[in-house]
Amino acid sequence: MAYLVNTPDQQRQMLRDIGVTSISDLFAQIPGELQLQRPLDLPPPLTELELEAHLRELGAQNTVDGGRTCFLGGGAYDHFIPAAIDAIATRSEFYTAYTPYQAEASQGSLQAFFEYQSLICQLTGLDVSNASLYEGGTAVSEAVFMAMRATDRHKKVVILGSVHPEYRQVCQTYLQQIRCELVTVPTPNGVADLELVAKSLDDQTACLVFQNPNFFGAIEECQALCESARKVGALAIASVDPISLGMLSRPGDYGADIAVAEGQGLGIPLQYGGPYVGILACREEFVRRMPGRLIGETVDREGRRTYVLNLQAREQHIRRDKATSNICTNQGLMALRATVYLSLLGPAGLKEVAELCVRKTHYAASRLTAIPGIELAFATPYFKEFVIRCRDGVDGVLTKARQAGFDLGPALGKYAFPGLDRADQCCLVAVTEKRTKQEIDRLAIALGG
Repeated sequence: MAYLVNTPDQQRQMLRDIGVTSISDLFAQIPGELQLQRPLDLPPPLTELELEAHLRELGAQNTVDGGRTCFLGGGAYDHFIPAAIDAIATRSEFYTAYTPYQAEASQGSLQAFFEYQSLICQLTGLDVSNASLYEGGTAVSEAVFMAMRATDRHKKVVILGSVHPEYRQVCQTYLQQIRCELVTVPTPNGVADLELVAKSLDDQTACLVFQNPNFFGAIEECQALCESARKVGALAIASVDPISLGMLSRPGDYGADIAVAEGQGLGIPLQYGGPYVGILACREEFVRRMPGRLIGETVDREGRRTYVLNLQAREQHIRRDKATSNICTNQGLMALRATVYLSLLGPAGLKEVAELCVRKTHYAASRLTAIPGIELAFATPYFKEFVIRCRDGVDGVLTKARQAGFDLGPALGKYAFPGLDRADQCCLVAVTEKRTKQEIDRLAIALGG
């Protein structure tokens, strides 16, 4: 559903280039009787988001089940993707590009990665970003290894129980062969208990890992967590939702040393679990500890701007066994999609998306918790998803939703959350800017509200 929009200045330039003064002059060769002399009888204009939603609604009538509506959360979300992203990312020079080993032959790719890095630094408030990682889970583990190298501490890592359970599992897999203890701090109330976190940290701790908004959608006390880590000489690693940074404080502003994220929400569709893109940014002092690639800008011998691989501390380059990581790809095409998304929206657009998520999420929470037997699991502020606790069990609620064409979840009972009571009665509900009031109301009615 790609289409072009030309500004008045662009239209004037095109008309000037082809030698006419107006659009009517351009069509003067068409006989008058064949020209439409009245405005078309069209409905009011729609935004791209509204237009796509309308076309999807029409298209859903062609399916057997009438189409499905996604309220799924837990790390991958049904965000709106502007049509321009597909138009750019599927161009052959990007879609078929390979690793830019030869900078002189890869200027387009290198510039795209440089722009990605610049946008991620602005987004996170940190000094340096690499040219992307696999996805959110491995980004957490790579940040942990960074912290171990930077602090020269290899015995203990502390992670909150409110961090995505799959991220915690990946981290455990990475650490188990190097005899590093991974300490998980329980979060039975949905967010960190600061006193409990402080007791878990000591002078052997390499880093403290937290997520904001966390897996439950709740907002953590990030500055206090960073200060707790700093008191014992550990680094603070924040795993964030990039969309949330349109409203919430940036990791660099509240004191995080390293920020990581799953970038799927930045213009990457839900596609059977991947490929997605991992984001990693840090303070400048840790740049030599950073995995993957770092693209830089310089000038050639004729003074023209050019791009180079400044840092490529990978095992398949010159670093060999001294490499900071064995990452063999940087998900460059997905990083390009994130770059285009952030460029299209800009700060104001990202803020608007974040605000829409918050407003719609809180409306959905008010409608669902008005249903007898359903309540919020945690009394904490939340961003674009929240946990509901179902008194009669969550399976029945999920089945009702599924039969009515709505997908909720995931159910929390499938994961391990230290200290969390009645997890088998709980599930996540995520509400992005794509969801409408009508969809939320229909979900509530389907569940008995």
